[in-house]
Amino acid sequence: MKKEPWPEGSGSGLALLSVKGISKSFGIRSSGWFGGGEGFSIRAVRDVGFDIGRGECLGLVGESGCGKTTLSKIIMRALKPDVGDVVYNDRGSQVSLIGLSEAELIPYRRKIQFIFQDPFSSLNPRMTVFDIISEPLVIHQLHDRETRESIVKDLMQQVGLDPRYLSRYPHSFSGGQRQRIGIARALALNPDLIICDEPVSALDVSVQAQILNLLKDLQSELGLTYLFVSHNLAVVDYMANRIAVMCAGYLVELAPREALFRNPTHPYTQALLAAVPRTDPSNKLDLNKLMEGRVSTPSLWPPPFVVNDSEQPELIEVESGHYVRANQALLGSIQSTNT
Repeated sequence: MKKEPWPEGSGSGLALLSVKGISKSFGIRSSGWFGGGEGFSIRAVRDVGFDIGRGECLGLVGESGCGKTTLSKIIMRALKPDVGDVVYNDRGSQVSLIGLSEAELIPYRRKIQFIFQDPFSSLNPRMTVFDIISEPLVIHQLHDRETRESIVKDLMQQVGLDPRYLSRYPHSFSGGQRQRIGIARALALNPDLIICDEPVSALDVSVQAQILNLLKDLQSELGLTYLFVSHNLAVVDYMANRIAVMCAGYLVELAPREALFRNPTHPYTQALLAAVPRTDPSNKLDLNKLMEGRVSTPSLWPPPFVVNDSEQPELIEVESGHYVRANQALLGSIQSTNT
């Protein structure tokens, strides 16, 4: 399936997706008699912004509860942010997805698709593989039955499955095969951007490598753009061109993959990298950095990174394309450590 070509002079050099100053809070009511407990709110995402270029894979990493999935749902418009915007580059036309009505949003549902973390619960056990993969085409009323059958068979071959399995149900497949079915479903509408929400975390290590290689091959063949969400830096290192690191709702560091691994600047990024297994026996894991409990608490970060009521550092550029959340007044001292 060929994508609609970009018109000449349509701003094809611009980012495909721009996330601008997104914040999101959730109200929670504490327990009490007859539900009358005192309410409070939790800020899940705090002033997060980044761009994703066409054909790029941006890795979004962080521990559980840092706001990665909430941000992904906001990009998909499954949630609305408190403030901020998500701008999609529709072949040169900059469209605010947050400002669209449900009816106006329908064409953009086709352009942005989602691969779920759990291949077991993301597939309806009462639907055949054919029905699962063709469902997006039916929902968007695309093509007739014969054309859908042809598209679904092509998709099965693209993800490495035998089209003869189309009449089977999900319970007949292994975890890796189910995730391939989920990938085929995400490809059915010929999207530009796919959000991969930890797509291999529920799979065996040997199967993970197969799925990651499949995603890379599909990106190359189809010109796809990925937002790859994960808590595993080793996986993101293999997939991503650039890496964005989140902690406690904040985007704390954003850099090209090589720069981030060569020169991690934020203490949270340094702690994550210290826990990544290396092939070098002399490079031992330092799990103490993660176990200290301070690394995930913004108010306990050392200056110039500390975040509290009086200190609200912003993302600053410490080298070309490498941004870290720190106090602007101390930019010089950070840059001096990089050289």
